[in-house]
Amino acid sequence: MAAPKKINLALQGGGAHGAFTWGVLDWFLEDKRLKIDAISGTSAGAMNAVVLAGGMQDGGEDGARERLEAFWYEVSRQAKYSPIQRSPLDVFLGEWSLDHSPSYLFFDVLTRFASPYEFNPLNANPLRDVLEKTVDFDRVHQCEHMKIFVSATNVFTGKIRVFSEKEVTLDAVMASACLPQVFQAVEIEGEPYWDGGYMGNPPLYPLFYDTDTPDVMLIQINPIERRKVPKTAREIVNRLNEITFNSTLLRELRAIDFVTRLIEEGKLSSEEYMKVNMHRISAGELKPLQASSKLNAEWAFLTDLKDLGRKTAQEWLERHYDDIGKRSTIDVKEEIS
Repeated sequence: MAAPKKINLALQGGGAHGAFTWGVLDWFLEDKRLKIDAISGTSAGAMNAVVLAGGMQDGGEDGARERLEAFWYEVSRQAKYSPIQRSPLDVFLGEWSLDHSPSYLFFDVLTRFASPYEFNPLNANPLRDVLEKTVDFDRVHQCEHMKIFVSATNVFTGKIRVFSEKEVTLDAVMASACLPQVFQAVEIEGEPYWDGGYMGNPPLYPLFYDTDTPDVMLIQINPIERRKVPKTAREIVNRLNEITFNSTLLRELRAIDFVTRLIEEGKLSSEEYMKVNMHRISAGELKPLQASSKLNAEWAFLTDLKDLGRKTAQEWLERHYDDIGKRSTIDVKEEIS
């Protein structure tokens, strides 16, 4: 068997839709033809990253797969105690969204008129409990298999902060997933942080500044393009969030395209600048799902997303494995134009 090909992973955030990324990672780990050199993650992507790293340190690929399943199962178990559940109508219609759920609709309105400092003064966050139970951050720090980068947005400066090595702590991951409408800002070293998606979903630059692996695989959960005008208030807010969370990604792709063209034209030395090969696995089949489904952590839904991620990853590798290390498999110029 040929030696595994090195690749860097960029994992987007997206709530429960992060289970699609779980499926992609699960297939990569089972397939064993790829060696993950580094991971940059935001929000749910950051959680997948640290869970995988801890599992790799304890038990290699099989340990990482087991730890990822344990993490998502615990997310689902904790969600059973949430008042925000699918309504009987949602269940009857076979929809994974929460759009007919009275508790979700109440919470949606509440977050528009009150802050988490008012409706959640004790700053309760069940995801913190899940991470504390399933991730040993000391083991993550000891992981020699890959580098981990986690991003968050500094509330004071509006700038991105990328945590790496021993900076990747429970607080850093919670900051990366801190939606300000839902959770209080996470304070780290006296500075408050919100969700990293506002300034990088996920940031790509650590993957080619701090590693020598030219291939970057983006696991994309949030669609860049939609061909339907949002008309309801919730649809408009969701589309604004998608545009905001993808804007920094598009800017980084534009910079990659610019540098790549300069290298190809001989205006930059390929010995001094690394040509980046961009790849993408997209959760395109999630487009029809409403944004509220990102709060649905039912085990049946999460495993459906996992299965879709595995299937999509398997199909991608069958088509493009030979391209890794040689060329990009997405037209970056077309993406940004």
